[in-house]
Amino acid sequence: MLIRSKRKLRHPDAPQRHTSHSRPMTRRELIGQGFLAGSATVLTGGILSLFSNPRAAYATLAADLEALKAECGITDGAGKIPFICFDLAGGANMAGSNVLVGKEGGQLDFLSTAGYRKLGLPGDMVPGVAEAGPSATGTSNGDHTDTTLGLAFHSDSAFLRGILSKLSVTARANVNGAVIPARSENDTGNNPHNPLYGIQRAGADGSILTLIGSRPTDSGGNSMAPVAMVNPEFRPTKIDRPSDAAGLVDTGQLVGLLSAEDATAVMEAIYRLSRAKMNAVTNDLPITRADVIKELITCGYLDAAYVADKFGNETLDPREDPLIVGPSGIFSQAEFDANNTDGQEFRKTASVMKLVIDGYAGAGCITMGGYDYHGGARQEGEIKDFRAGICMGACLEYAARRGRPLMLYVFSDGSLSSNGVIDDSVNGRGKGEWTSDNQDTAASFFLVYNPTRPPTLIGGTNTPEAFRHQQLGYFTANGDVARIGTPGANNVNLLVNMVLLNYMALHGEQNRFADPDKFPNHGLGADLDRLIAFEPIVNGTIAFPV
Repeated sequence: MLIRSKRKLRHPDAPQRHTSHSRPMTRRELIGQGFLAGSATVLTGGILSLFSNPRAAYATLAADLEALKAECGITDGAGKIPFICFDLAGGANMAGSNVLVGKEGGQLDFLSTAGYRKLGLPGDMVPGVAEAGPSATGTSNGDHTDTTLGLAFHSDSAFLRGILSKLSVTARANVNGAVIPARSENDTGNNPHNPLYGIQRAGADGSILTLIGSRPTDSGGNSMAPVAMVNPEFRPTKIDRPSDAAGLVDTGQLVGLLSAEDATAVMEAIYRLSRAKMNAVTNDLPITRADVIKELITCGYLDAAYVADKFGNETLDPREDPLIVGPSGIFSQAEFDANNTDGQEFRKTASVMKLVIDGYAGAGCITMGGYDYHGGARQEGEIKDFRAGICMGACLEYAARRGRPLMLYVFSDGSLSSNGVIDDSVNGRGKGEWTSDNQDTAASFFLVYNPTRPPTLIGGTNTPEAFRHQQLGYFTANGDVARIGTPGANNVNLLVNMVLLNYMALHGEQNRFADPDKFPNHGLGADLDRLIAFEPIVNGTIAFPV
């Protein structure tokens, strides 16, 4: 017999005060339980920058100077697939009620009824059971499964409902994904989940920044990065609102005083004169001092000229991008400007996705707090998962509108389980309440958008081999991660390596994964192919026209 819950509901965005938890003390604990929100840091132009009005001019950098950019470390980015990860702080549900998980045969090799009950699904909502009425999304297979995005979701998944609310029908056809059953510790900052430094090592870079994150931490998110991968040179720049993105490029006042052509000519002339002068006056100085002076002076002016050329008629502000905000935008003006948690998360997501998908940054992390949502009615988790899904869908839709591929990875520190008590409130949707932390029910997943064709699973379509590549690992029938399923199933460091392997494989570069400058001590064993979901979707590099 199902137990129905009747209790006073708290606001879903109120901080989580668990009677079974100690008082939160660290930043990660505060974020996980929804006590802490982020603040912003505005970044301005680099050394010797002279320009300021980013929309006043555009000119072409002279050919002789174009050839010298590499000498000063100025690049247009690496042309790799944009990468965005969602760090759902606190221990969110991924498996069963959102992304389907199954036994060794793949997602649709169904668990027992008791196993799905642990994952928050009552007996009349388990995958494989016929649905009594129309699904919430209208895209269900009729048996509580939904494969609209290639990766199988529960037909009433809050993630899926949120994603589909923003992702166009056309774009949905070019999305596919994979789920990775893997344990991680609950409510701790010691989960090295964050893959950003590894994504940089795999080759990602942007024309302005390499890595960005919505938290002022070494990883850019809530969870830490694997220690062996951390490189302080690429510490993520904090971006969590439009003003952060808009402030990344400061082109000074010269453009406002002169015409576009004259401003560019002045900057190029200053560079050439400075370089000639430095060559003359530093010949007798010690080589180290000469190198420093040359870099500060000549490269500073070349960088200013490059900024004016590259970004003179561009805005990095998502508020001014009609593809993102407005009547035809992904977000309506009211959604974007809302003075509540929804608006805050939408603005944060828009800021990160614009910089990454437009190639200004190589990879980004979006942290969303308050996902330690057990101990209350199911409606809290459903509301937060739906909001996260909206943000995921916005990223995928923006990639589609810009014609760019995207790898979107979702993870959380730990997970949770249900004891079968049902929340019959409107937002509870008749599902099991989340009652306790449970690291054995954890999983991560990723979605891939390819603008030219649907990503193809290794093994083809609807074959036993393809099913095993769409679910990298498996659950036991009673709803627990099978720890022997993959190297990453019981080791978060190796889980990150699996994600990095899949990122490189999308470029056809899995054979370079163990190279000395990549991940030579990866710990994933010799048979890497079994840990890869998709065939490559790009060859070479991607152009990011501005």
